[in-house]
Amino acid sequence: MSSDKLTRRTLLSVSLLGVTGLSLVTDAASAHTKVPAASSAPLLSPADPTAKALGYIENAQSVNAKKNPTYKTGQICANCLQWMDKNRTAALAKCTLFPGKMVKNKGWCKVWVKAPGVA
Repeated sequence: MSSDKLTRRTLLSVSLLGVTGLSLVTDAASAHTKVPAASSAPLLSPADPTAKALGYIENAQSVNAKKNPTYKTGQICANCLQWMDKNRTAALAKCTLFPGKMVKNKGWCKVWVKAPGVA
């Protein structure tokens, strides 16, 4: 037998190293070309089951204070801890409570918590 033949073990090892190396290269390349996902995320609908469960309203001025006794005037999504955009004046942003969805700046839900350092 010739010593130039590849064994299955050698072939498998080389293949795994190649796949690992390829995934590292593509991950590094895609990190530099990613488009912000915010522009492609859909707007949260108040009819969404999670939105309903958390009492999400697109305009905090419409909050029924009797049904939501924790609501205080001035509480909006943009000054909530869950708001994921550093820009507190953006019209829409992602919220940690509604993954993959955008919420309105003037919205509100029952899980509102004041963001630190926000007036």
